[in-house]
Amino acid sequence: MVEKIGKFDVAIIGGGPGGYVAAIRASQLGLKTVLIEKDPAPGGTCLHRGCIPTKALLQSAHVIDLARESSYFGIQIENPQVDLDGVLSFQKKVVDRNAKGVQLLLKKNKVEMVEGTGRLDGPTQVRVITPEETEVVVDADNIVLATGSVPARPGFLDFKDSRIITSDEALRLDEIPRHVTILGAGAVGCEFASIFRSFGSEVLLVELLDRLLPVEDGDCSAELFRSFKKRGIESRISTKLEKAEPGKDGIEVLLATEKGAAEKVQTDILLCAVGRKPVTDGLGLEKVGIHTENGFVAVNPDQSTVRPNVFAIGDIVASSPQLAHVASAEGIIAVEAVAGMTPQPIRNDRVPNATYCHPEVASVGLTEEAAKEEGLDVKVSKFPLSALGKSGIIGKAVPGFFKIIADEKYGEILGVHIIGPHATDLISEGCAILGLEGTAADLAHIIHPHPSLGEGMMEAAHGLVGSPIHM
Repeated sequence: MVEKIGKFDVAIIGGGPGGYVAAIRASQLGLKTVLIEKDPAPGGTCLHRGCIPTKALLQSAHVIDLARESSYFGIQIENPQVDLDGVLSFQKKVVDRNAKGVQLLLKKNKVEMVEGTGRLDGPTQVRVITPEETEVVVDADNIVLATGSVPARPGFLDFKDSRIITSDEALRLDEIPRHVTILGAGAVGCEFASIFRSFGSEVLLVELLDRLLPVEDGDCSAELFRSFKKRGIESRISTKLEKAEPGKDGIEVLLATEKGAAEKVQTDILLCAVGRKPVTDGLGLEKVGIHTENGFVAVNPDQSTVRPNVFAIGDIVASSPQLAHVASAEGIIAVEAVAGMTPQPIRNDRVPNATYCHPEVASVGLTEEAAKEEGLDVKVSKFPLSALGKSGIIGKAVPGFFKIIADEKYGEILGVHIIGPHATDLISEGCAILGLEGTAADLAHIIHPHPSLGEGMMEAAHGLVGSPIHM
């Protein structure tokens, strides 16, 4: 028997950071809203299998690193140890608390919830298969697709072997491996390299391209390479993983450099972190005339598809950064368009990147390389964190710097790049500066609190209009 419910102004398929934010905003705008989510609790990959649990592990990693360095601060902690059960318990508490918070927000905003897997059954209908395998048909004038992504599982790896894993399984390991090889040095790969090294594993990080964090500014990538080396993380760039063969004593990995040299490595765990695949298979897009390319959906600036009443947001959108904060912003844009508003579309060149490894890396705007490729006449300023008064307070040897790229003629800031402690928090000022089209002179004349790491932003700006004070 099929149950029919409705009618709604908006039906949203997927309750991740794009879907649940869209649902809340839609309700705030007076739209009758239903959110369809296959998991028992909303939050999606970000909350349950991605951003939040990973950052909880990184916080535990930071604490054990700090404990090992405690004598620098005059505090004696003998033989600090990682209690993995305790770490996973902390992680679960953080996830559960956030999930309950999202549930309360949805309830507060009177968003109706339907648990199950949704697919399009027509331009204004969604068919939902519930966990009990019953069917519910939802009628809605508008539909928002927010089904997210899953870790990519390339066919040359045997994921049937429990020792070849993705980030999903890495979050649930019941013991700390002696040796970990990580394929892919993007944000996910670098974050897990940092976690495992702090927890005591030997780590080999393998990247096909010529640097770590390939989307970041070259100077930041080079600094991270040096920092990882000091921490004992072995990074192989311009290196291809030819094959991985499971054996009795682990996984034998064959690596090849661009120069043709080959090397065999024995590892306990092979973590594949080579990207994410959009979840659009089985969504019924063909029923309403929506076509995909490699699983991705093309959208207009207001997030609508070729079907004006069907919108797509988040990781399934073509040419959209697969980031939780982008999905949330796109969700707001979509439902504001439904409500008849004219929302401002996203500018990908002003979307911040954030990698929470140690040291952290964050950026917004153009890299120096990209600016030069565009033929722009720019000036660049770098300021080291080690020159700040706050630096010696937070650690013995604080790596990193602030780097600002500005237009030579008018001084407009085009890019901000930070590597070091709290970079992912500090980048918010850069986002604001770019969003307001601020100049180096504007930033240099903004008084920053002392002592703080944020002073480095001001000092880098001084370097663009004259000279830094503390260098």
